[in-house]
Order: sequence, then C-alpha cells, then structure tokens
Amino acid sequence: MITIEFNRIDMSNGRGSTYRILDVGCGTGRHLPAALRHDGVRIIGADVSFHELRKAEERLKLHEHVGGIKGRWQIVNSHIAQLPFHTNYFDLVICCEVLEHIPDDGKALKEIVRVLKPGQTMVVSVPRFLPEKICWRLSSAYRLSAGGHLRIYRARSLINLLKSFGLIKQTSHFAHSLHSPYWWLKCLIGLECNDSWLINLYHRFLVWDMMQRPWVTGFIDRLLNPIMGKSLVIYLQKQTLT
Repeated sequence: MITIEFNRIDMSNGRGSTYRILDVGCGTGRHLPAALRHDGVRIIGADVSFHELRKAEERLKLHEHVGGIKGRWQIVNSHIAQLPFHTNYFDLVICCEVLEHIPDDGKALKEIVRVLKPGQTMVVSVPRFLPEKICWRLSSAYRLSAGGHLRIYRARSLINLLKSFGLIKQTSHFAHSLHSPYWWLKCLIGLECNDSWLINLYHRFLVWDMMQRPWVTGFIDRLLNPIMGKSLVIYLQKQTLT
C-alpha cells in the first residue's frame, strides 16, 4: 500500500550526484521499492523494530531478484528521536504513519528536520481526523492497544506544527479511501476477531486491489478520497538558510 505519490516530488537532483532518501519509521518497507525505481537514488529505511526491518529487508531482496530496482538501499535500526545521520544530509525524508505513535512528536520532528537539507522535501502522512475519530469511537481497544495511535491530528494544527519547525507546505492530498471501511468494520466487530466472514472478505478484496490495481477501484478510490480518505499526506519544503 503506497501512500506517497512520488510523481509529486522532483527526484532528478540535477547535479548528477546521489539523491539521498530517508524513510523514517519505514516498518516493513512498503515505500522503499517504489523509491528505488528511480535512477541515482540511495534510500535508507530506519525503524526501531528489528522484526519490521527484517521484513523490509526480505521485501527489498525479493524486488532485487525480480528486477526493477535501480538505486541502492540500506536498513538501519534507529529511534526517530535519535537518528545516526549528519545534519542536512538527506534530499528527501519520508515520515509515513509514524507521528501518531510517538509520545513526543515535537522531539521527533526536530530530529527528522535536522537531517533534511535546506530547500529539500519532506513528506508526512498521518491518519485523517474523521476516519480516525470514527475508529476511536467504535473501539476503545483500537486507541488503547500497545503501540497504537496516541493522538488524532487535525490538518490545520498539524500543518502549523510542521511550520514551527521551519517547513513550508507545498501541497497535500488524501489517500486510501477504500481502507477506511475495513478499519471501521474491524473496530465494530472486534480487532482480534479472525473469523468474521465480512472482515475476511473485505481484506481479500483489498489485497486483490493492491496486487491487481484495476482502473475501476483506482477511480473509485480517487473519487472517495476527498470524502473518506484514511490518510492525510502533506508535502513540505525545509526553509533555505539565510
């Protein structure tokens, strides 16, 4: 499930040098292969979970085997608030569905902005307010589960928070409208319920959609995203030094 639209980002670099990307909180690495389809890219996937990083590594090795990867990659175990990278090092930082899990999101933002070059791009995505609020209302287990979501962001307050760290909003969009009903069903029927025919059927539909990518469901997803998109995706630029 790719949340970021890479065609919105200029990854040409224009200097003939390596375009460095950090996917912080990369999890199982769902965005890594998509970024690695571009020439001259070096991407680092960082996460605090060894288990998730192992899956990310397996995913990347599989993509290398079948072809399509043009750039170089590296997996790093690191906490978002203590990144082992030089200041002003990356051309692009991705922080996708991470901040809602972090107790001190301000400390995390300060660190990931530090490693981004001035004038370069950061992409932040979080669960959108209304679909997330419905999940919270339907299930206390959803919001209280270990490692779960600690807060719900309103778009304006999140943008203001990002601006306070020297980031300028460029554009934004919503994503994954077809995934919202799945999570509402999970919250309504039970997060740990594995024998619901309705949840299992919808899950099979989502997997089929992600694998086959038919134009019909793509069209419906884009049509419904402004109304019930599960994720808010914001593209920003770090202010240049004066």
